Amino acid sequence: MARLLILLALLLALPQAALAQGRDPILVPEVSQHEVLVRQGFTGTQLLLYGAILDPDGRRARADYDIVVILRGPSQALRLREKQRIAGIWINADNSAFRSVPSFFSLASSNPIHEIVDARTAAIYEFGLEYMQLSPSGSIDPEAHARFTDGLVDLRSREGLFQQDEAGVTISEDVLYQAHIDLPANVQVGRYVAETFAVRGGRVIASATAEVQVRKEGFDLVVAEQAEDNSFAYGLLAVALSVMMGWLAGRIFALV
Repeated sequence: MARLLILLALLLALPQAALAQGRDPILVPEVSQHEVLVRQGFTGTQLLLYGAILDPDGRRARADYDIVVILRGPSQALRLREKQRIAGIWINADNSAFRSVPSFFSLASSNPIHEIVDARTAAIYEFGLEYMQLSPSGSIDPEAHARFTDGLVDLRSREGLFQQDEAGVTISEDVLYQAHIDLPANVQVGRYVAETFAVRGGRVIASATAEVQVRKEGFDLVVAEQAEDNSFAYGLLAVALSVMMGWLAGRIFALV
């Protein structure tokens, strides 16, 4: 918050003529944590995305600005499989691969998206889960793609990895905004980008970004590094531990 106040003071101190040269408002975004450490026993955390919006002349923004905030995690390729029950047995049926899926996606806005922009603008900026651009890998029937996309969004939403709160941004005194976004315990490590958009009259008139790094620390970091750098040895160790634990459990139950 102190950093935001300093930035505001500098902006307000600029000459009015210099500020008036730009036609778009000025966004000053900030994040409560620029680094999230995932340690053993990590149960998730909450990020505060906040900032200020000023008119080009240096005065506080007018009341008709809306704010949309998106926090997006690292992208990954993903294959989704559909299961069918045949003769009482669940088996893999159809499947679909996606080239790029965000590991985390959370949107918060000051008003419902359909009241802020039209569908075309929402699709361009991915304002909402239904507008996420999840491109399939290879050719696929449009109806099947829509079915798999809906299934993926539903699955990630139930895991807490896809979120949407269309009343999640509060604007104070027409200049300061803030939004709380929950990071669940199962977040992927990597670089997260927080995008802030100022919207007026159905148009995005300003945008700004901030970054958050999520990384492992301690024993979790050692395990992750060994799994990546020495995958074969890590696999053998995991199998050996599983066999040993199974044998030990059997001996204990035999004695009881």
